[in-house]
Amino acid sequence: MIINKLRGLFGVVIVLTLGVFACETSDVDRIFEGPYYVRFTKDSLTYKESYSQPINIEVHNAGPQLDQAITINYTVGGTAREGKEYFFASKKGTVTIPAKSSKANIVLQLINNANNILESSTVTFTITGVQPSSLQVGFGSGEKVIGKQFTLIIQDDCLLGGSYTGTQVFSTQTGPQTATISNVQITSTDCKNYVLSNWNIGLLSFDAIKPTLTFVDNGDNSLTIPTQNNAELGSTDTIKGTGAWNPKNRVITLNLQFTIKQSTGKDTTLNYVQTYTPQ
Repeated sequence: MIINKLRGLFGVVIVLTLGVFACETSDVDRIFEGPYYVRFTKDSLTYKESYSQPINIEVHNAGPQLDQAITINYTVGGTAREGKEYFFASKKGTVTIPAKSSKANIVLQLINNANNILESSTVTFTITGVQPSSLQVGFGSGEKVIGKQFTLIIQDDCLLGGSYTGTQVFSTQTGPQTATISNVQITSTDCKNYVLSNWNIGLLSFDAIKPTLTFVDNGDNSLTIPTQNNAELGSTDTIKGTGAWNPKNRVITLNLQFTIKQSTGKDTTLNYVQTYTPQ
C-alpha cells in the first residue's frame, strides 16, 4: 500500500512538472511573437571631430540569416552639416546586409574644422523601411520601437587636438635613425593648455608607460613647454622647451630640452626635436 501511495505521489509530481514546463514555454512564446526585425545595433556613439578614422554605424538582422540580401532604407537628420562636418563613405540612404550575413555598416567620415569653439552637433539616422517585407523595422510598436533610430554625436575639438603620428630623428654612429609612434593623442579642455599623451619617441626605456607632457598654445602659432617634472624620469630631472604649430598642415614641432641632475653636481642637458603629424 505504501508503494502504491508513492507511485501515486510520483505521478502527481510528474504532472505538475509538465504543467510548469508547459506554462514556461507558453510564457516564452508570448514574449516574442515575431516577426523578426532589423535594427541599429547601438543607440548612439560619440566622437570628437578630430577623429580621423572611418566611423562604422552597424545595423543587424535580429533573426536567422537569410539566403537573400536585406535592403534597409533610412533617412538622415540632426544639426551637423553634411559636407562641412561629415561626409558619407558609403551609399547614403540605403545599406544592404549581404545574403547569409547578419550585419552591415553605414560608414561616415568626420571633417576636422576645429576652431576652438567647443560645442556638439548630431547626425540622426532613422530606419524607414526594409526588404524583404517579412522583416520588421525595430523591436516593438508605437512610440517605443527599439533600434529604429541612431544618433551620432560629434564633439568639437580644439585646434591642436586630435590623433597624431610622432617622429624623431637621432644622430648615431651609423647615421641618422628615425623613431615613430602612431596614435598619439593631444587633448585640451580649454584650447590653451594641452596634454600630449606620449613624447617618449624612442628616447628612454619606458615605452609602455607613455608619459604625458603639457604645453601651452600662445595664440600666435608658437608653443611653450613649461618646466615640468616627470615621475618616470626622476623627481629632480626636468623637461622644458618651445614649439610651433603650422596652421596650413596642422603639424606640431616641439623643441625639448632635458636637464638631468648628476650626483657630481654638474647637470647634463639633452636637446631633441620632435614632429607630430595629424593622422
